[in-house]
Amino acid sequence: MQTALAKWKGLIPWRKKSKLNSMDGFQKVLVFFLFVLAIFMLLPLVFIFNHALKPYQELFVYPPNFFVREPSFQNFTELFLVASSSTIPVTRYLFNSLIISGGAVVCVTIVSALCAYPISKHKFPGHQIVFGTILLTLMFAPETVQIPRYLVVSHLGIMNTYLGHILPMVAMPVGVFLLKQFIDQLPNELLEAARIDGGSEFFIFMRIVIPVVMPAVATVAILTFQGAWGNQETSTLFMQDDEMKNFPFFLSTLTNNLANSVARQGAAAAAALVMFVPNLLIFLFFQGKVIATMAHSGIK
Repeated sequence: MQTALAKWKGLIPWRKKSKLNSMDGFQKVLVFFLFVLAIFMLLPLVFIFNHALKPYQELFVYPPNFFVREPSFQNFTELFLVASSSTIPVTRYLFNSLIISGGAVVCVTIVSALCAYPISKHKFPGHQIVFGTILLTLMFAPETVQIPRYLVVSHLGIMNTYLGHILPMVAMPVGVFLLKQFIDQLPNELLEAARIDGGSEFFIFMRIVIPVVMPAVATVAILTFQGAWGNQETSTLFMQDDEMKNFPFFLSTLTNNLANSVARQGAAAAAALVMFVPNLLIFLFFQGKVIATMAHSGIK
């Protein structure tokens, strides 16, 4: 009977042994360490959700509580009241942020791809110098280019326009680097075969290169959206008209010019969560693309 039962269990296709059983002691310790590290890295996410739900008596308690004890939505109510009393409707700020983020994603991905493809596959004279110069710009802190950026935007006459928001973000060295490293792995024979068949460079770029490097394109789009969604520099430096400023700038003004440091802290906590959630959702949705890109781009 026991023999028959053992054979019957062995025939069940979904009955599989745990992978932990096939690991040695070191691998099990490593898995446990990575599991603990993953929990540790999730703590900021847990905190920001708990912080947004804390009532005022918990926001200023010392020592601070990591987990909320009496969850409340009064912070979101306060944020809604502050937004409804604003001179400029909050929907205008949201609309501006959506236009800016969407336009930045489209422009950055197109420009980065058009820059990375000839550097990678056409090998024009001086292409290494151009690529090295692009990588060199990664060393500059954003504060060092604020004045030149302001002068460029001012002389182009695009202050108080959506282009004034988008243009300063178009040059993205990280995007060029990721796409270039990904395009390097495309076999040259594939592109030569397409040229022999009569394909133009535009056809090769759009029908062969872009579909293959789509994980890198998605990663650049995610990074661009995260940078554009939370960027308030362009609103502060280039926009004098309040109707052209974005949602992050509005949220940054919640606690400005107040008589004390306590007022609107609940609304600020709720605003931080509102700003964080879109980035989290987009990253979770495209995380497979990000991992695939990092694995093929040479980043350790």
